[in-house]
Amino acid sequence: MEQFDLIVIGSGPAGEKGAAQAAYFGKKVAIIEQAAHIGGAGINTGTVPSKTLRETALYYSGLRQRGLYGIDYSLRENLTIEQFMHRKQLVIEREWDIISRNLARHNIQLLQGRAQLKDAHTVSVQTAAGTTDYRGEIILIATGSAPVRPPGIPFDQRLIYDSDDILCMERIPKSMLVVGGGVIGTEYASIFTALGVDVTLIDPRGCILPFLDDEIAQRLMDQLQQLGLKFLLNDRMASIAARNDKVEILLESGGSRSFDIALIAAGRQSNVQGLGLEAVGVQLGNRGLVLVNEKFQTAVPNI
Repeated sequence: MEQFDLIVIGSGPAGEKGAAQAAYFGKKVAIIEQAAHIGGAGINTGTVPSKTLRETALYYSGLRQRGLYGIDYSLRENLTIEQFMHRKQLVIEREWDIISRNLARHNIQLLQGRAQLKDAHTVSVQTAAGTTDYRGEIILIATGSAPVRPPGIPFDQRLIYDSDDILCMERIPKSMLVVGGGVIGTEYASIFTALGVDVTLIDPRGCILPFLDDEIAQRLMDQLQQLGLKFLLNDRMASIAARNDKVEILLESGGSRSFDIALIAAGRQSNVQGLGLEAVGVQLGNRGLVLVNEKFQTAVPNI
C-alpha cells in the first residue's frame, strides 16, 4: 500500500492550498478528486464563475457607463448564451492550468477517483479500473459543498435550476424566479437583472441577506429595485411545476405566477456522502457539517 504523509480529499481552494503547504515542507502528499476537473466548486461552479458572470453582465449591460456618463446604454442586441458564458469558461480553464502547475511544482500526486475511508489512516480510491487503497498519516477532508435540493422540486436543468446547473442554461430568459435571498440567490438575481431579465426574488424572511447590517441590506435592496429587480418578501412558494415551457408557482399567500425559468437557491450542504466518515468515528452536524475543534481536528485527531 502506497503511503503518504498527507492525503487530501478534494482539490478545491482549501485542498489545493493545504496540500501545497505540506509539500512545501517536504511532506509526501496526494490529492484525491472525483470530479472530471480539479478546482472544486470555487473554480468550476461557484465563486470564480459567478464573479466572472457579474463582470460580463456589467460589460454587456453598460451599467458602469450609465453611472459614469449618464448615457442610456442598451443591452447588446441578440446577446447569446454562448457570448455571455464565453469569458467564464476562459477564466475557469486558466484556473485549471494554474492549479495543475502548482500541484506539479510541489510534486503532489493527483489521484482521480472516488474516496472512501476504510479506517482512520486508510483511504480507498475507486476508479473505472478498480479500487486501490492508500495510507495517510494525516487525512484532510476538503470536499466542499453542493446546493441543497429541497424535496418536491422537479429540477430538470432546463426550466428549474440549482446554483450549479444555472451555469449550463441554454438561453437568456425573458423572466426569472429566484427562490432564496441569501448570498447566492441575491447575486444571481442582480446579475440577470443587469442583463435586462425581468427577475422576481422570493424569500420568507422580511429582508435579503439577514446577516448584514439592516441599513446596508435595505440600501442594497433599494439599488436593486431601481435596476428593476422585484421582491416578494414574507412569502413562500407553496408549489412549483414546469408546464408548457414555463415555470408556474403557487404562493402561500395565494395566487400564482409564471416565469421562463426558476433558480432555487436554498443554501448548501457538505459533500460528505459516501466518504464513510461516521463509520471511522468522525462526527457530523446539520447538513453534513464536519464537527471539529479549534485546531480543525475531528473526533479522530489525525483527520
